[in-house]
Amino acid sequence: MPETFWTVRWPDGSEERLYSPSSVVSELFEPGESYALPDFLTRARIAMERASNRVRARYGHPCSLAMGQLDRIEARVAGFDPAGGPVTCLKITQ
Repeated sequence: MPETFWTVRWPDGSEERLYSPSSVVSELFEPGESYALPDFLTRARIAMERASNRVRARYGHPCSLAMGQLDRIEARVAGFDPAGGPVTCLKITQ
């Protein structure tokens, strides 16, 4: 369950490095691919919930860092028009 970081480019052109306690993001995002905001948010929710559940299975408690990252992603997405530009996954590193 290696920590994983992934960098995205938001619709406004800014880039952000995101965190996951698990490599599960590699199952849902592909470097170089762009995702419409609603799709990106759905994938991010699935990834962070799976990551948190993996931590729960291993350590007996959910991962507050994963859920905090999801909160920040949701807040960021809320600031964009859902019909606006995509979010691009730039890279995934462990």
